[in-house]
Amino acid sequence: MKYRILHKTAYRYSEPASLSQNELFLNPRGTFIQRVLQSRLTIVPEPQYLHQRTDYFGNIAHVFMVQQPHEELAMSTVSMVETSLPVTPAAADTAPWEAVARRLADPRAAVELAANQFVFVSPLITLSPEAMAYGRQSFPPGAPVLAGGLDLVQRIFTEFTYDKSATTVDTAVDQVLVDRKGVCQDFAHVAISCLRSLGLAARYVSGYLETSPPPGKPRLVGADASHAWISLFVPDAGWVDLDPTNNLIAGESHITVAWGRDYGDVTPVKGVVMGGGVHALSVTVDVAAQS
Repeated sequence: MKYRILHKTAYRYSEPASLSQNELFLNPRGTFIQRVLQSRLTIVPEPQYLHQRTDYFGNIAHVFMVQQPHEELAMSTVSMVETSLPVTPAAADTAPWEAVARRLADPRAAVELAANQFVFVSPLITLSPEAMAYGRQSFPPGAPVLAGGLDLVQRIFTEFTYDKSATTVDTAVDQVLVDRKGVCQDFAHVAISCLRSLGLAARYVSGYLETSPPPGKPRLVGADASHAWISLFVPDAGWVDLDPTNNLIAGESHITVAWGRDYGDVTPVKGVVMGGGVHALSVTVDVAAQS
């Protein structure tokens, strides 16, 4: 599949801002199943400082600074990517989850070192008895690790309610576990917390997902949104992406931008502003399949 993605974030200030400094994770990254054909970033007003870097996890980040008075700030990225279907192992044939946890905990297993860093707590992921108890329901003794992961995302999909008003970016995982409400970011954090509490490696993935309009209705430009899912480490197969919000293995309609320990590592737009008074934020995302 080939997709064109437009992501635009705009701030309007009630009074001039004297300085704005931001870090962006908006450019899709290349993977084994995703090829970035083009990606162009536009910032208005033009920044006095703009630097592109590759972060610790291999994601593309842009850091910029606008050092002149401005009443609006707009950041937009237009990207063209080509995706293909991932090769996923049969869930029942994957290793028992306990064996995977032991391998990840073994300092002599050098092949697992890259995955091992995604076993621990991170700023937005806690490892709690509640998360472990919820996760264990999907991982009985001897359960194949991918089968357990699929069961976990299915339970989150079934038992949690998608509610945009239920959480903020600061809502803790434990609170989401209690309320059973949230958005894709929350569901990804819950799944990761459960998996890491069992000693398994899971990372947070940000990106986009093409959405389909209701039957008979036209597709609305800009109706898509940033999306989030998880990636579970499966020995001898690598990372398998699972989408708790939609209860499926991520496919060619999932477009990866960045991955990290949690949302904080790959926030699409974050920064600071001096002055500006009250600000209004608007975000537009459009994912369109190309022939």
